[in-house]
Amino acid sequence: MTALPERYKVLTKARSEQRDLVIGYGLVLLGALGFSAKAIIIKLAYAANSEVDAITLMALRMLFALPFFLLVAIWRNKKSPALPLEKKQWGVVIVLGLMGYYIASYLDFIGLQFISAGLERVIIFLYPTFVVLFSALVYRRRITARVGVALGLSYIGTMLVFIEHLSIASSGLLSGSGLVLGSAIIFSWFVMGSGVMTRRIGSARFTAYTMTVASVATLLHFTFSHGAALTRLSSPPYSGWERVYSLAFIMAVFSTVLPAFFMNAGIRRIGAGPASIISTTGPVATLVLAYMILGEAITPVQIAGTFLVLTGVYVVSRVKLHIPD
Repeated sequence: MTALPERYKVLTKARSEQRDLVIGYGLVLLGALGFSAKAIIIKLAYAANSEVDAITLMALRMLFALPFFLLVAIWRNKKSPALPLEKKQWGVVIVLGLMGYYIASYLDFIGLQFISAGLERVIIFLYPTFVVLFSALVYRRRITARVGVALGLSYIGTMLVFIEHLSIASSGLLSGSGLVLGSAIIFSWFVMGSGVMTRRIGSARFTAYTMTVASVATLLHFTFSHGAALTRLSSPPYSGWERVYSLAFIMAVFSTVLPAFFMNAGIRRIGAGPASIISTTGPVATLVLAYMILGEAITPVQIAGTFLVLTGVYVVSRVKLHIPD
């Protein structure tokens, strides 16, 4: 008589686990697609108003995104109160916030003024390879032959995409690619540091604190460089300001806030390994969206180069770094 209830429990548990896996895969996919759309939205904002620059877009993005992260942090603190941060921890949070969400973002936004969205996404997607390289350098760990081959594939693929753009891109290709490459390198250092800090203070608090630091830095930068409020976009010669505001809001919500939460929730359900596989859809989605929305060309060489990058990054992303606390 007890066999049926036990069997029912096992089936129920299996169905629940399967449902969590499906939800997890869906959340990670949505997160990857959201992040991949950021470059498209930035390019559309630049096209909507030639007077809008990188720091203006960043400031609008931060203003729209920051309240969401702060609300989540407040809710998490009420749900499970945490110990206050030490001075050293605050210092690390400030440095990481400036690196990840201010400097790296600023370089990326400027770079997109010169290069295509497809090339930008391929270069940015190299950051896991830099995490592996810098981790091996800092912690003096040997890079295996398998990882070495994966790194080589990633960089060869990037060079293929870059060379392909030499014949179709503007004169700003070198400077734009260099800026985005700098963004990827700086973001890799942010990732290395964030892995340690999220284990110490929690992902919600860490994201809220670093976003706050970056928001303050971005708004100060905007104030010093432009000396006016963001509402100045509503006055001449800023025609099309309504579209810029709309695109900035869409970028903040659908390419910043929601993807961050989707990714975190999805990784909790399926793990980092499967999530890294699904995340490789990001650059492909950017290529497709750039072709459909921006009219950017897709060539066989570009597809081959992107495939090499994704293959290399996938292998590298599965490496367990074991970064010490």
